[in-house]
Amino acid sequence: MNESHLLLASVSPRRRQLLSWIQPGFSVTSSDIDETPLPGESPIVYVKRMAREKGEKAALKAPDLVVVASDTIVELDGRILGKPGNAEEARSMLGALRGKIHHVFTAISIHQPGADPTIIDCCVVDVPMRAYSDDEMEKYILSGDPFDKAGAYAIQNHEFHPVEQFSGCYACVMGLPLCHLSRHIIKMGKQIAENPVSVCSQQLAYRCEISSSVLSFTDQITC
Repeated sequence: MNESHLLLASVSPRRRQLLSWIQPGFSVTSSDIDETPLPGESPIVYVKRMAREKGEKAALKAPDLVVVASDTIVELDGRILGKPGNAEEARSMLGALRGKIHHVFTAISIHQPGADPTIIDCCVVDVPMRAYSDDEMEKYILSGDPFDKAGAYAIQNHEFHPVEQFSGCYACVMGLPLCHLSRHIIKMGKQIAENPVSVCSQQLAYRCEISSSVLSFTDQITC
């Protein structure tokens, strides 16, 4: 895909990094929207709506570009965990997640000029957290890393390393499932610069167990 034709509707440094691994060179814009969940809205409906609204807002500013947007949420026992606003919220989230399996949903939207409807896809993974100690948790909170992350943690933080025995889409937890995005770009008749499976193996030192199913276009693994 020509780099001048792709716009990422996100200022997240993690999403910019992930996209650059498969498609170097693209434009970036912010897409601030009201992220308040609607009454009774389920996590999956909420995350898809967020990705759609982010993409549609960005597309209004760049109607001639292919716009990619994404949203990630952490869900535990039916409750959506957003980004902590302070240390106490981070402590509460990390304490609730400790030693348990929770779900991470990342939805992507792709808006093509002149195409309707917007493509919406979603990746959901089970994330098993290890039983980190109170001291480890406090040190991590003091680092400041939890405060711009849903659920108050980063799976890729090697010092805290909160997740163990993970077998899903690593990039999904980071904020942009590369195989899901790549398969839609390919369906659009466009090319990607790098193979997402190779990228995750090289950049994340992670061997993905679901990539072949995602890229096959046949297995019903989307949510």
